[in-house]
Amino acid sequence: MPLQKLQFRPGINKDVTSYSNEGGWVDGDKIRFRLGFPEKIGGWLKYSVNTFQGAARALHNWIALDGSNFLGIGTHLKYYVEEGGGFNDITPLRSTTAAGDVTFAATNGSTTITVSDTNHGAVLNDFVEFSGAATLGGNITAAILNAEHQVTAVISSSQYQIVVSATANGSDTGNGGSSVVGKYQINVGLNSQVGGTGWGSSTWGRGGWGSGSALTTVAEIRLWSHDNFGEDIIINPRDSNVYYWDKGTGLSARAVELSTLSGAKSAPQIAKQILVSDQDRHVLAFGCDGLGANSSAAQGNGVQDPLLVRFSSQENAVDWFPTSTNTAGDLILGSGSEFVQAVETKREILVWTDTSLHSMRFIGPPFTFGIQQLASNITIMGPNAAVATEDVVYWMGIDNFYTYSGQTKQLNCTVKDHVFNDFNFSQADKVYGGINSEFSEVIWLYPSETNSLASGGSGENDKYVIYNYKDEIWYYGNLSRSAWLDRGIRTFPIAAESGYLYNHEFEYDDDGSAMDSFIESAPMDIGDGDKFALVTTVVPDLTFVGSTALSSPQATFTLKARTEPGAAYGSTSSGSAVRTASSPVETFTELLNLRVRGRSFAIKVDSSALGTKWKLGSPRVDIRPDGRR
Repeated sequence: MPLQKLQFRPGINKDVTSYSNEGGWVDGDKIRFRLGFPEKIGGWLKYSVNTFQGAARALHNWIALDGSNFLGIGTHLKYYVEEGGGFNDITPLRSTTAAGDVTFAATNGSTTITVSDTNHGAVLNDFVEFSGAATLGGNITAAILNAEHQVTAVISSSQYQIVVSATANGSDTGNGGSSVVGKYQINVGLNSQVGGTGWGSSTWGRGGWGSGSALTTVAEIRLWSHDNFGEDIIINPRDSNVYYWDKGTGLSARAVELSTLSGAKSAPQIAKQILVSDQDRHVLAFGCDGLGANSSAAQGNGVQDPLLVRFSSQENAVDWFPTSTNTAGDLILGSGSEFVQAVETKREILVWTDTSLHSMRFIGPPFTFGIQQLASNITIMGPNAAVATEDVVYWMGIDNFYTYSGQTKQLNCTVKDHVFNDFNFSQADKVYGGINSEFSEVIWLYPSETNSLASGGSGENDKYVIYNYKDEIWYYGNLSRSAWLDRGIRTFPIAAESGYLYNHEFEYDDDGSAMDSFIESAPMDIGDGDKFALVTTVVPDLTFVGSTALSSPQATFTLKARTEPGAAYGSTSSGSAVRTASSPVETFTELLNLRVRGRSFAIKVDSSALGTKWKLGSPRVDIRPDGRR
């Protein structure tokens, strides 16, 4: 029988049975499709050897007037401005003590120091920096104390503990003297969402000391929103205050409360998200507090309204009190119980509540902004689940994917069951949507139930799903990343994980180690599958162009046969296609002598070699009928 060319539809389909998907792909990892054919995705490399503290939940890149290339990074512990590979901690302060309010007590033979400070307001893992401390008399010197420390235990409202780098001895009987000043950074957030009732279900400082939680509560993870206002940046830990970092103060300066800036009027004290409207230069606060008591009040009223949207006067980040001579104002989202996310496009700002979608547009005086409801009974997975490219927005709902480009549509997803049947809904706020514009891709990073804390995993994002909006196809894989930022100002897309930033689409390896990738087809048969087929030869069709391997790059072809759709794969046969020359023309293994027999067979292509890039074409197989049994 002559050779048979194998041609497959692009994209992966997991929402039908594998047998009914003949001519398609049913599984894969770290692959994409270009021009209809599968290939290995690009690799990644650490952007910097330096690290930051905490799980990154937000990334924002901008350029200052002097050309400085900044990257804002919000983690559950801190906020950083990165420049040139260095991470500069600009986390705001929440309080500074008077000299002498803080004292220390050491225990002989221990590295733990007990800190006394009435009404300190610290929670577990908070950061505090001391200055003015004197030696405790022994190993615990002034230099050890006068540094930044992390709270390791909260004893009471007036005492907590830190761990230092030296072990106290019998001479460490002092208390640090009367000049100690403590600078407390804003309370850290949670890394994983937790729910529960009773004592311990809320964090320290969110309820009175000694009080429990009578109702079921959910302690949410720390998320950030941020946007640059010119060369400065405005940052907002979700459901907390709004802060401003002035580039002119330098990278060693911390962000400060917006309401403390000169000219501040009714600046929000709490918000779920902030955004700078690029077209008209208003700062917007979503799910925020109301106006202050009068036009001279620097702060808002501090009472959060989860459906309130306020905006500053045009070109003025600090004036939020509406007058006849400015463009500040507010509006209420008319549907839902709370705001979830806002995303800006070239024409409008899309605003999601927990049950609806709205369009917010700049219309000029006297109302400044108008709002229109676009859809009801629609969901969004979390505060980072929506992303825009040009004027099209894509988002992940709680059981579907959607798009908006003038009208709201549900996307036809061929991997929906694969995603949502192994989804850790208790950590849904960790979902992070991003764009990889070079390849016309929307990527959602998400946590699987397989990797949940209850299953012994980390509870972090460990999988991704991609929608190629040019070809309207889907594919997925395994990847541990907590945040993503498309290339634009910088050369490569950037993603974050475990204290590092990574340049993505960089060569074809996993930070210098080999990166596994594969794709597997649906089973194929002869006729209606009533006859056995014998496959004896595979003629590879692929290219290794782009590989950086010093030795010959290769990919493995595996044939897998079975007798019935519900049967396990029986016989398998594998062989490697190896590039033997790249110039003047690329040559590689011509024939693979494989042998499998069954009523249907599937083909799998994979590679795990360092520096290997592969792209599959249309391989051919020698297949012939081999009886009915």
